[in-house]
Amino acid sequence: MLARIRQSAKTENDKGFTLIELLVVMIIIGILAAIAIPVFLNQRKKAEDTATKSDVTTIGKEVATYYVDNTAAPAAPTVNAGGQYTFNGAANIVGRRSRTTIAVATTGFTSPTAWCVALTNTAGSTQTWKYSAANGLQSGDCTAGTDF
Repeated sequence: MLARIRQSAKTENDKGFTLIELLVVMIIIGILAAIAIPVFLNQRKKAEDTATKSDVTTIGKEVATYYVDNTAAPAAPTVNAGGQYTFNGAANIVGRRSRTTIAVATTGFTSPTAWCVALTNTAGSTQTWKYSAANGLQSGDCTAGTDF
């Protein structure tokens, strides 16, 4: 009779997980989530920075091309309703803005060798990127006397 009780008790214990086992699994999942979420959020900021750098580089190269073609300074770049960067009116479309909230921060056009364009994206880790004739692509805002 004692053997039957032990046998039935043994089969009852094998039917599921204990509370301790479930808690250990939940703690492991929590630790993995705590590691993965900040890494994921950092990747989003890097993507925003890349979009801003791409946009400011495109505008900077278009400004340099404008100087070569027209031997004059263009007007400050703006973003039209269609999400395109333009300068000197709607006819001069520079390029399409990335799908982020990037705004023109600063422009300075002094000569074909002294000009700077800066864009700001508040969602990135580095919020402002500039492209200048003197220094190319850099982080930060345009500085008079240094960039233009």
